[in-house]
Amino acid sequence: MKINGTPYRSVWVDENDGWSVHIFDQTRLPFALEVMRLVSQDEVAHAIRTMQVRGAPLIGAVAAYGLALALRTDAQDAALEDNAAMLAATRPTAINLRWAIERMLTHLRPLPPAERAQAAYAEAARICDEDAAQNEAIGRHGLELLRAIADRHGPDRTINILTHCNAGWIATVDWGTALAPIYMAHDAGLKVHVWVDETRPRNQGAALTAWELGSHGVPHTVIADNAGGHLMQHGQVDIVIVGTDRVTRSGDVANKIGTYLKALAAQDNAVPFWVALPSTTIDWTVDDGIKEIPIEERAAGEVTHVAGRDPQGKVTQVQITPDGTNAANPAFDVTPARLVTGLITEKGRCPASQAGLLSLFPELG
Repeated sequence: MKINGTPYRSVWVDENDGWSVHIFDQTRLPFALEVMRLVSQDEVAHAIRTMQVRGAPLIGAVAAYGLALALRTDAQDAALEDNAAMLAATRPTAINLRWAIERMLTHLRPLPPAERAQAAYAEAARICDEDAAQNEAIGRHGLELLRAIADRHGPDRTINILTHCNAGWIATVDWGTALAPIYMAHDAGLKVHVWVDETRPRNQGAALTAWELGSHGVPHTVIADNAGGHLMQHGQVDIVIVGTDRVTRSGDVANKIGTYLKALAAQDNAVPFWVALPSTTIDWTVDDGIKEIPIEERAAGEVTHVAGRDPQGKVTQVQITPDGTNAANPAFDVTPARLVTGLITEKGRCPASQAGLLSLFPELG
């Protein structure tokens, strides 16, 4: 995707700078676009934990490069296993992280230590290329849904899409998941408008999704998280499209906290609720998402404080709760499959069910 006309991916390697790994510091957006240079697996792990890099597919890709960085220092068997375990433990909910690390281990374990570092960089690059291609395919399959809405209502009526959190190109290697169909629809000349949930407490919608859409010229409006149901009641939402950090084999969907409430409102108002994901986000080992998916509990300070820019242009944090007030911060919730209209994957669309997923991915079941 492009920023001010210049194409970027969300992670890249500089071979002329010690094979360092580069990412955008997402905690600085939307007020500053800063590139981080990562030179060790510890720096990669810190970037993932602090959400300087975030988004389930991108976390997996960056963690793969983190393992490559580790192998430049020590490529023996024990170091390979220890560093892989450390990176896999940085965040518990997104399944892409574990998938990427397991894929790297499967590829690297049979190799002699002297060959592992170079092979790790090559495998991480393949993971990135595959993610970009998968997300582009998700965009094409999701675009068909938006074209169908345009066909029903006519070309002059705006298609109103609601999304929650950030599932755009900054959360993946390129294109994004939930935003990929929107970008393609906009580029194809369809009249689209996006309702962007602010996504408290970290405000990924207000900060990241709005920044992405604005950079690409897509019309959008940021709304408070609690406004979506009201808009649905008044016919101002044609479709909800969200991303996900983990989908169970039965079609349950774990996504940013607040997604479940949007799905309830969508069902009550007969608004289609679609979830976009690459196959790497499917966890075939889990059936009941509510009981089995671990939900990350993040620091209370993300709830009690909020970051913003003051009139003088300084970015700062301010406290919004009384001193001594406790805060809980579950980072994700699970939307049961019964509330999901369908899943958009790189191989097409399907019902949110085991049978639906197996119809597209029989080899993974």
